[in-house]
Parts: sequence; structure tokens; C-alpha cells
Amino acid sequence: MTVADKAFTGSIPELYERHLVPLLFAAYARDMAQRVAEAAPRAVLETAAGTGALTRVLAASLPAPTRLVATDLNEAMLEVARGRVPADRPVEWRQADASSLPFEDGSFDVLACQFGVMFLPDKVAAFGEARRVLAPQGRFVFSVWGEIGANEFAQTVTQALADVFPRDPPRFLARAPHGYHDADRIAADLKEAGFGRVERDVVDHVGRSASPRDVATGLCQGSPLRAEILERDESALDDATGRVAEALAARFGPGPVEGRLRALLFTAAA
Repeated sequence: MTVADKAFTGSIPELYERHLVPLLFAAYARDMAQRVAEAAPRAVLETAAGTGALTRVLAASLPAPTRLVATDLNEAMLEVARGRVPADRPVEWRQADASSLPFEDGSFDVLACQFGVMFLPDKVAAFGEARRVLAPQGRFVFSVWGEIGANEFAQTVTQALADVFPRDPPRFLARAPHGYHDADRIAADLKEAGFGRVERDVVDHVGRSASPRDVATGLCQGSPLRAEILERDESALDDATGRVAEALAARFGPGPVEGRLRALLFTAAA
């Protein structure tokens, strides 16, 4: 994991929200919100909230008295998220590192994290921090992406960029979002952090987008993959995005397009 892997800044947040949330995150947000609601929590903390894909569903589905706190490492992502939750639903927004949370012990009944733990440099320590802020009967609910081969858009984009940059292929998608998918390892990390009960499910969805170009723009320009492309050639971003769009069209057709998604959903408790 590199520093750039966690840098969702500049134009990335808006492109992420426009292209990647409906493609990759919206369906999984509904799944996770349902699991959070089943716990009937009085206080919920979300980490790695991004542009608020899960926050919006939680805000709409949890009873109004439920305290909802949404955090992210990147203030630029939270700026986008704040503008997309109805003003009449109170949400506490905080810039915070999931590895060092600014909350008292036992403050929350549920901690939810959608596709964020993969970016944490020390998973066991971060899981321990999650356990610290949870009440004794609290639940830690989070998702990770499955292996890249089971996620067709990410796999196709990675292969296409290997053709564009054969000497030094950008590996962000394989290394970061899809780099922490071994369910047994994750369960072991949770138990090392003090969680005694761990449940896991494989959840498949189909991602849909209006065009291959939208998918290419979202992943090449609306994620830290953008920085990897620019590191290799500062003038290549548009050309690389176009080459990726061509590869996506060759595999999925000219559009609308759809591709298989796979994630793992965990619920852990002490």
C-alpha cells in the first residue's frame, strides 16, 4: 500500500461519485444498510465513508433518533458526501483516520465500513480500534472486494493498462481494492484484534453503466489509479482512458454495459 493509494483528492471525488457509486457501490450499500438496521442501533459510526454511498442509505433507513457519524480520511470526499444527504437528517461529519478514531471507548453499537479496510496499513491494529469504540455487544460490519478475477470491470481495466504500459503496468486495482480478499486471513485478523464471533458472506451483484467510456473514466480518473497513470506519463491520461474504454467495449459491447461484481461481507462481534 502506498500513500497515493489513499489519496482521493482533486477531481477524483466528483468523478468517483458520478461514475463509480452507481456502478460499484450502490447495491452493496443497500445490503450493508439492511444488516446495520437489523441490529437496531442507537449510535452508528461509519468509517471510510467516501462520497456517502452508504451514508445516504443509512440516513434514509435508520430511525431519526439514531445517532449517525460519518468519517473519512479525505476531507474532499466528505465535502461531496455532505451535499448529498438531506438537510433534515442529522449526520455528524468528521475527518478521521480509521486507524486512530477520535471517539471514546464503547461509543457506538455498530461500526460500518464499506470497502475501506483494504486501505488500512495495519489491519489488526485498525480492527482493534474498531473494537475499542464499540459497545460490549456492538457489531463491526464491513465489506471487501473479492479477488480481481471475479470482478470483471476491474480485471479488464487492469489488463488493458498492462497493454498501455507493458514495462510497468499500473497495479492499483489489484494491489489495493482487490488486495485483501482471503476470507480466512481476514477472519484470523479479526480474531487477533479481539473479535470472537465472525460471520462472512460472499455477495454477488451486477454492475451496470451507460457506456464503456463511463466505466473507464470512473476507474482511470475517479480513483487513485489516476495517479499511477500520470506517474508513468503525465500526458497519457486521456489516451489511456480511451484505450481502456476500447478494451471494455470489446469485452462487454458498446453499451449499456454490465459486468459481474463479487464482494465479501463480514459481521464481527466480541
